[in-house]
Amino acid sequence: MMKPTIHFFAAGLFVCAQSTAKAADDVSELSLEQLLTVNIIGASKYEQKQSEVAAAVSVITRNEIKAFGWRTLDEALASLPGVYTTYDRQYRYLGTRGFGVPGDFNTRVLVTINGNRINDPIYDGGPFGRQFPLDMDLIERIEFIPGPGGAVYGQNAMFGVVNVITRRGATVDGAELAAANESPQAQREGRASWGKLFDNDVDVLLSVSGMRARGEDRFFEFPGATVSSGVADGLDGSRDQEFFARIARGPWSFEHIYGNSRKDDPSGAYFSDPLVPGQYQGDSYALTQLQYQDSFVGDTLHLSGRLFRGQYRYRSHLSYDTQFSFPARGDWHGAELRLLSTAADGHKLMLGLEAQDNTRIEQKVLDLANPANDIVIPSSGYRVGLYAQDEWHIRETLTSTLGLRVDRNDTTGTKLSPRAALIWQAAPATTIKALYGRAHRAPNAYERNYDDGIAQVGNPALSGETIDTLELVMDHLVDHDLTLRGSVYQWTMQGLVTLGIDPVSGLPQYQSGDEVKAHGMELSADKTWDWGGRLRGSLSYQSTYYTSGADLANSPQLMGKLNFSSPVASSGLRLGYELQHYSQRQAIDGTRLAGYWLSNLNLIADKWARGLEVSLGLYNLFDQHYEHPGADSNWQTAFVQDGRSVRIKLDYRF
Repeated sequence: MMKPTIHFFAAGLFVCAQSTAKAADDVSELSLEQLLTVNIIGASKYEQKQSEVAAAVSVITRNEIKAFGWRTLDEALASLPGVYTTYDRQYRYLGTRGFGVPGDFNTRVLVTINGNRINDPIYDGGPFGRQFPLDMDLIERIEFIPGPGGAVYGQNAMFGVVNVITRRGATVDGAELAAANESPQAQREGRASWGKLFDNDVDVLLSVSGMRARGEDRFFEFPGATVSSGVADGLDGSRDQEFFARIARGPWSFEHIYGNSRKDDPSGAYFSDPLVPGQYQGDSYALTQLQYQDSFVGDTLHLSGRLFRGQYRYRSHLSYDTQFSFPARGDWHGAELRLLSTAADGHKLMLGLEAQDNTRIEQKVLDLANPANDIVIPSSGYRVGLYAQDEWHIRETLTSTLGLRVDRNDTTGTKLSPRAALIWQAAPATTIKALYGRAHRAPNAYERNYDDGIAQVGNPALSGETIDTLELVMDHLVDHDLTLRGSVYQWTMQGLVTLGIDPVSGLPQYQSGDEVKAHGMELSADKTWDWGGRLRGSLSYQSTYYTSGADLANSPQLMGKLNFSSPVASSGLRLGYELQHYSQRQAIDGTRLAGYWLSNLNLIADKWARGLEVSLGLYNLFDQHYEHPGADSNWQTAFVQDGRSVRIKLDYRF
């Protein structure tokens, strides 16, 4: 399969090379120089140039999302160095720098939208896939800040922070309608958005969207179950709905996000009865945020404040001879106040205070046939963090960043998260960054408190996790159209929370496990051409292992990525071609799942009719057969992934 992939990619390069005579106004993406000057917000919660950020930060723009036809947040992030995904026919999980334990719930990556934390207080999960509550068409850009972000964000920011920045009414400037159909999943999508900047400087954006899919009929095996195998006929459906509203004027902005998703269960998740119709898992988010940002004292003092409120609901229907439901509810609200001062010469001093009250954390086990057996596990909690950072320009070519956050919560007490960076502008085109950071995670309510006396027992004494990371990054601008990056890193995690066995009851129980270590290297390049072509590529090596000597499951040692986009000469088309390689992954039973190559192709026509954009996406272009590891809560140790699929999408602006 590799040969046709190379041939196709080479042919695409040849075809696009013929378009060198195209005018510069055909370029559909920001130039490389513009990309390098895009300010980053998510690294320190205030705007910084990429060269000033204490991390190997990456930015994915709206134009890239369109060019490659990425359907979900995790698909976009998977184009970056060191990032990979896992899908178990229920949820999509993000692996970073060698860590992606199956069934992890994405607890060690923090996800925010416009700076507002999405990770819920029950499972601590950062949502990806269709559970992410924002339509991809509403994203202006994605900031990915790898490494520990605990010095600024506290809980969950262990392997990275994903900050999604939304479009504004001014950038929409009218109405948009979109519809898509994808086969063989029989998936249909629709979106309606309206945005405008009024003469009184009020900026408004409203959007609703939805998706429904039948899914595919697949053959599954269920080792150890009464039904050993069979075809899940009509059991792979999914659906979601999303609503987004934003209104802003001057220093004030208000936004509300709602997302509701449901995924039918073809695999017998959590060892439920195989091939029983009506089984599903669902998630919904309601997130509200009011922000204020302004400057004072001759623009040397910047004040930021926000009030936020969130609701998360989990629901499921699973069969164990009789029907059970496992609903969970999480409610939280809080506030954050932040001051940034540039009054002291050569210093950017930041001081912030964040508090969150988790007013309701409720988990239930409902026996639908016999309500007398119902179990309710109520709890609540809080977290408070005080953080400070000094970005000190020691001299013209040397900058240091020192930060510290002190967090306190109701489960693990007080934790410190320091951060230190030294950034040297070794030459006008070369930047070298030496980075250190620590982050932590308290065990979530599910790991600590869930106890049904049958499948799992609780562990109220469960300790939290801590990670320490060292990294060296070098960025070099070879020319105005070519940039190179290299980074080496190592991280050590203590107290990894894993599912073990309670010595008293003999039942599964979350416990603190062995220490985990990793070292790795990431190399990347970004090249643009005047005729509108762009090539972005990376190679990542990572070695992750327990200090006891065992390898970590679901940790590919080698990954390669290529993303090429370009106008196609004399056709009115643009193409986006994506090639990814992943080496072997270890399943939880120790078997090795074969490595694979994955190709995606997206074609866009946006000049055929005024206001109309037509795109054709071919995913898994060469119909590659590959598998992802299952978790210790699955019958299966591996899940076959989707073959080739085709999506046609129409976008109309007026």
